[in-house]
Amino acid sequence: MPPLKILVCDDERHIVRLIQVNLEKQGYQVVTAYDGKEGLEKIKAEKPDMCVLDVMMPYMDGFEVLKSLRREPETMDLPVIMLTAKAQDKDVFEGYHYGADMYLTKPFNPMELVSFVKRILGGGPGGADGPKRYDL
Repeated sequence: MPPLKILVCDDERHIVRLIQVNLEKQGYQVVTAYDGKEGLEKIKAEKPDMCVLDVMMPYMDGFEVLKSLRREPETMDLPVIMLTAKAQDKDVFEGYHYGADMYLTKPFNPMELVSFVKRILGGGPGGADGPKRYDL
Protein backbone atom coordinates (compact mmCIF):
# COMPACT_ATOMS: atom_id res chain seq x y z
CA MET A 1 0.00 0.00 0.00
CA PRO A 2 1.48 3.40 -0.95
CA PRO A 3 2.12 5.87 1.86
CA LEU A 4 -0.53 8.46 2.66
CA LYS A 5 0.15 11.82 1.06
CA ILE A 6 0.09 15.08 3.02
CA LEU A 7 0.23 18.56 1.54
CA VAL A 8 2.05 21.10 3.72
CA CYS A 9 1.30 24.70 2.76
CA ASP A 10 3.11 27.54 4.55
CA ASP A 11 5.00 30.57 3.26
CA GLU A 12 7.80 30.02 5.78
CA ARG A 13 10.11 27.53 4.07
CA HIS A 14 11.87 26.48 7.27
CA ILE A 15 8.49 25.54 8.81
CA VAL A 16 7.57 23.51 5.70
CA ARG A 17 10.92 21.70 5.87
CA LEU A 18 10.57 20.99 9.61
CA ILE A 19 7.12 19.47 9.08
CA GLN A 20 8.24 17.59 5.97
CA VAL A 21 11.19 15.94 7.74
CA ASN A 22 9.08 14.88 10.72
CA LEU A 23 6.24 13.46 8.61
CA GLU A 24 8.59 11.65 6.23
CA LYS A 25 10.33 10.02 9.23
CA GLN A 26 6.92 8.55 10.06
CA GLY A 27 6.51 7.16 6.54
CA TYR A 28 4.22 9.77 5.00
CA GLN A 29 4.73 11.20 1.51
CA VAL A 30 4.87 15.02 1.68
CA VAL A 31 3.96 17.51 -1.03
CA THR A 32 4.82 21.17 -0.39
CA ALA A 33 3.38 24.55 -1.35
CA TYR A 34 4.37 28.05 -0.27
CA ASP A 35 1.20 30.12 -0.77
CA GLY A 36 -2.53 29.51 -0.79
CA LYS A 37 -2.95 29.61 -4.56
CA GLU A 38 -0.16 27.07 -5.10
CA GLY A 39 -1.63 24.96 -2.30
CA LEU A 40 -5.02 24.74 -4.03
CA GLU A 41 -3.38 23.88 -7.35
CA LYS A 42 -1.35 21.09 -5.73
CA ILE A 43 -4.40 19.73 -3.92
CA LYS A 44 -6.18 19.38 -7.26
CA ALA A 45 -3.14 17.86 -8.98
CA GLU A 46 -1.75 15.64 -6.19
CA LYS A 47 -4.97 14.60 -4.40
CA PRO A 48 -3.42 14.42 -0.91
CA ASP A 49 -5.00 12.50 1.97
CA MET A 50 -4.62 15.52 4.29
CA CYS A 51 -3.51 19.16 4.30
CA VAL A 52 -1.59 21.17 6.85
CA LEU A 53 -2.35 24.85 6.17
CA ASP A 54 -0.91 28.08 7.51
CA VAL A 55 -3.38 30.96 7.74
CA MET A 56 -1.25 33.99 6.85
CA MET A 57 0.04 33.36 3.32
CA PRO A 58 0.35 35.35 0.09
CA TYR A 59 -2.29 35.30 -2.68
CA MET A 60 -4.86 33.33 -0.62
CA ASP A 61 -4.84 32.90 3.12
CA GLY A 62 -5.45 29.52 4.73
CA PHE A 63 -9.06 30.36 5.62
CA GLU A 64 -9.79 31.13 1.95
CA VAL A 65 -8.15 27.83 0.93
CA LEU A 66 -10.18 25.95 3.55
CA LYS A 67 -13.45 27.58 2.41
CA SER A 68 -12.64 26.67 -1.19
CA LEU A 69 -11.93 23.06 -0.22
CA ARG A 70 -15.20 22.74 1.67
CA ARG A 71 -17.22 24.06 -1.33
CA GLU A 72 -15.96 21.37 -3.73
CA PRO A 73 -17.46 17.86 -3.56
CA GLU A 74 -14.10 16.15 -4.19
CA THR A 75 -12.35 18.00 -1.32
CA MET A 76 -15.18 18.73 1.12
CA ASP A 77 -14.10 15.87 3.41
CA LEU A 78 -10.34 16.32 3.02
CA PRO A 79 -8.85 16.46 6.54
CA VAL A 80 -7.21 19.83 7.27
CA ILE A 81 -4.99 20.90 10.15
CA MET A 82 -4.59 24.66 10.48
CA LEU A 83 -1.10 25.55 11.74
CA THR A 84 -0.75 29.24 12.43
CA ALA A 85 0.48 32.05 14.62
CA LYS A 86 -3.11 33.39 14.73
CA ALA A 87 -3.97 32.18 18.21
CA GLN A 88 -6.80 34.46 19.31
CA ASP A 89 -10.09 32.78 20.16
CA LYS A 90 -11.82 34.39 17.17
CA ASP A 91 -9.20 32.92 14.81
CA VAL A 92 -9.48 29.43 16.30
CA PHE A 93 -13.29 29.64 16.11
CA GLU A 94 -13.06 30.81 12.49
CA GLY A 95 -10.86 27.84 11.59
CA TYR A 96 -13.29 25.35 13.09
CA HIS A 97 -16.27 27.23 11.66
CA TYR A 98 -14.90 26.80 8.13
CA GLY A 99 -14.25 23.10 8.66
CA ALA A 100 -10.74 22.61 10.06
CA ASP A 101 -10.22 19.24 11.75
CA MET A 102 -7.57 20.59 14.12
CA TYR A 103 -6.14 24.02 14.89
CA LEU A 104 -2.55 24.13 16.14
CA THR A 105 -0.80 27.38 17.00
CA LYS A 106 2.83 28.37 16.40
CA PRO A 107 5.26 27.89 17.96
CA PHE A 108 4.40 24.19 17.88
CA ASN A 109 5.92 20.86 18.79
CA PRO A 110 6.46 18.89 15.55
CA MET A 111 5.69 15.60 17.31
CA GLU A 112 2.36 17.00 18.49
CA LEU A 113 1.53 17.75 14.85
CA VAL A 114 2.55 14.21 13.88
CA SER A 115 0.26 12.81 16.59
CA PHE A 116 -2.67 14.89 15.24
CA VAL A 117 -1.95 13.61 11.73
CA LYS A 118 -1.93 10.00 12.95
CA ARG A 119 -5.10 10.49 14.97
CA ILE A 120 -7.01 11.97 12.03
CA LEU A 121 -5.69 9.58 9.39
CA GLY A 122 -6.25 6.48 11.46
CA GLY A 123 -3.09 5.52 13.27
CA GLY A 124 -0.22 5.63 10.80
CA PRO A 125 1.07 6.08 7.27
CA GLY A 126 -0.78 3.04 5.98
CA GLY A 127 -4.03 4.50 7.26
CA ALA A 128 -5.30 1.03 8.19
CA ASP A 129 -8.36 2.44 9.94
CA GLY A 130 -9.03 5.06 7.25
CA PRO A 131 -9.42 8.79 7.74
CA LYS A 132 -11.35 9.86 10.80
CA ARG A 133 -13.33 13.09 11.22
CA TYR A 134 -13.30 14.91 14.53
CA ASP A 135 -15.84 17.63 15.08
CA LEU A 136 -14.83 19.75 18.05
